[in-house]
Amino acid sequence: MNLEIPKKWRGLGNQAHQVAARYFRPLSRKYDKAEHAYPRELDLLAALLDGMNAGSPDAVGAGSASRRGAGAEEGVRNGGNLSALLGVMELCWGDVGLLLAMPRQGLGNAAIAAVANEDQLQRFRGTWAAMAITEPGCGSDSAAIRTTAVKEGDHYRLNGEKIFVTSGERADAVVVWASLDRSLGRAAIKSFVVEKGTPGMSVTRLEKKLGIKASDTVSISFNDCRVPAANLLGSAEVDVQKGFAGVMETFDNTRPLVAGMAVGVAKAALDRTRELLAGVGCVFDYRKPLLAVRHAEATLYRLEAEWEAARLLTLKAAWMADNRLPNSKEASIAKAKAGRVANEVTLTCVELAGALGYGEDELLEKWARDSKILDIFEGTQQIQLLIVARRLLGKSSSELK
Repeated sequence: MNLEIPKKWRGLGNQAHQVAARYFRPLSRKYDKAEHAYPRELDLLAALLDGMNAGSPDAVGAGSASRRGAGAEEGVRNGGNLSALLGVMELCWGDVGLLLAMPRQGLGNAAIAAVANEDQLQRFRGTWAAMAITEPGCGSDSAAIRTTAVKEGDHYRLNGEKIFVTSGERADAVVVWASLDRSLGRAAIKSFVVEKGTPGMSVTRLEKKLGIKASDTVSISFNDCRVPAANLLGSAEVDVQKGFAGVMETFDNTRPLVAGMAVGVAKAALDRTRELLAGVGCVFDYRKPLLAVRHAEATLYRLEAEWEAARLLTLKAAWMADNRLPNSKEASIAKAKAGRVANEVTLTCVELAGALGYGEDELLEKWARDSKILDIFEGTQQIQLLIVARRLLGKSSSELK
């Protein structure tokens, strides 16, 4: 079993790391303090990334996270999901909030890449897309959404409210989950691309948050919002047998990306804590048993082991998507493990650094705040464990709640 990063992606990883170190890190504290201010410095970086995608058959970024095209190569494929993941890991070593604020790198872009048809891929190329799922009365249970979409000729009329929409104010469009017929349950849930400025769509609230302050998070209302029928992603048919699976395929691609964000910020905390401990005399020797080294060293070793487990699980989930293997269980395992590990690693690193870790002279306290959301959005820790249990036990969502 070869667990090394494929050679063709090592250059991408190195470039992303340089961006994180030289571009994101210097801006990190600035936009943590200036919450809701748009990081204009990201426009140039986004344009450079667009140029890379235009000149290469192997796209990079959130839009490359799709099963589309997998299977065209013989044997094992390392494709868009893995490349997107590797980039995310490195960029979040720099700053999670700035990655989330990157134009055209939203989770809505990954959703479009996952389920859009060829015509939609062309029409929405270059669009910055946010994703709107959560509602005031519907958090972790995505199947319980109440936003409706009623067909009227060649349009759908959307009504409802969405909350905690990442990049919802800045993005060019929002991928909105809505039900075509609530009496049919989760099978009738579809996703629609609603472009900014569409009459009936309005931003109603801008959230103040614990972390990822460089990224805007908003509430959006839809009041008789008319959306072209051509903006419904995937099939408009309600397949009761297939149920919610079509829409949920989006999560199979995006959850490994969120896990990758957690892996990235946890690595940042580990690297900096190791530097700080080395500065006060800790000598790291992995040959010694844990009982024979300082408590701080032993703690760091344990955290590194947890981090490596999260990293490998995350790589596996993305690799499976590239190779058209069912990865719903593995995506949830990766998301659950990485989210929990990031929270533990960043908070423990703050403790290990003492007063230095708690103050704003270091980014450790910021990473601890940023990491919490990675265990919540795209499905909470508890929901991920529930999904894993359903897959292992062969139970449906109605059988195991």
